[in-house]
Amino acid sequence: MDATTLPARLSETREDFLALGVRDRLQLLLEFSNELPELPERYRDHPDLFEKVEECQSPVYIFVELEHGRVHLHATAPAESPTTRGFASILVQGLDGLPVDEVLAVPADYPQSLGLSEAVSPLRVRGMTGMLGRVKRQVRKRIAA
Repeated sequence: MDATTLPARLSETREDFLALGVRDRLQLLLEFSNELPELPERYRDHPDLFEKVEECQSPVYIFVELEHGRVHLHATAPAESPTTRGFASILVQGLDGLPVDEVLAVPADYPQSLGLSEAVSPLRVRGMTGMLGRVKRQVRKRIAA
C-alpha cells in the first residue's frame, strides 16, 4: 500500500501498528477503543440519523456529515466490544475533518494493512472494511444530494 495515498493520520496509525509485535498491536487497538470520541450532543438523541454497519458482529453505527467540503465522521460502538470500537475509533480519528476527495481515496484494503489479521479474527477486520465502505458510500450520497 502506497503511503502517499493515505491521509497522514491513517498512515501514522498504520506505521504505529506495523512497528509492533502481534500482542502489542492488539494492545494498541484496545487503546484506540478508549479514544473513540463521544457523539456531539446534537446527535445523541437522533439514532435515526445513524446507519448500522451490518458487516460488524457488534452494533456499530456511523453517520457522516459534510461541511464546507470536509467530512465529519461520527460512530458509536459498545464498550464491551473493544476490538470493533477500536476500529471505529481509528476511522473516526483518521478521517474526521478531511476533504472529501482524501476520504474517497483511502484504499478499501486499509484495514488489512494494519497487520491485525494475526491478532483478531478475519471477521473483525472485515467489519472495519465494512465501516470504511459505508463511510465512503455516505460521503458519495451527501455529495449527490
